[in-house]
Amino acid sequence: MSTITHATFPRAPLVGAAGLVALALVIAVSGQGWFGGHGAATRERPVAQRELVFADRADGAVLIYQAGQAEPMTVVTGEAGFLRGILRALARERRQDKLGHDVPFRLSAWPDGRLTLDDQADGQRIELEAFGPDNAAVFARLLGLQGHVP
Repeated sequence: MSTITHATFPRAPLVGAAGLVALALVIAVSGQGWFGGHGAATRERPVAQRELVFADRADGAVLIYQAGQAEPMTVVTGEAGFLRGILRALARERRQDKLGHDVPFRLSAWPDGRLTLDDQADGQRIELEAFGPDNAAVFARLLGLQGHVP
C-alpha cells in the first residue's frame, strides 16, 4: 500500500507574487506613469499648442478655426480621410454625450515627439502619432510644424 503525501508551498511567497501582479495591473490601468514614460511627459509644457474649432461645410469641406477667431485658419477639401475620420469620431462622441460643438479641441506637440488632440468637452485624448507619421503630420501642420513633430 502506498501513501500519498502532498508537498506544501510556503504561503508568504504566493501572497507576495499576487501582490506584485495586482500592483502591476493597477499601474497599467491607471496610466499614471509612476516609473517615467508618458505620465512624466504630461507634466511638461508642450512645445506648440493651439485651441481649434472644427466645422463642416455643406460641400463636405472642413473649416478649421483657431478658437475665438471669426475667419477659418484653413479649409480642408478633398479626401483628407484621416483628419475627417478623427473629427467624425470626436463629433459622434460629443453628440452621444449631448455636449456642444463650440468647446474647442486642444492640439499639442510635446518635447518627446508626441502629438495629442484633447477634447476639452469630455476630456478624451487622442495620441495622434499612434496612427503613423503621415497622419500625425496632417495635424502637425495645423501647429505650423512642417514635416514632423519635434
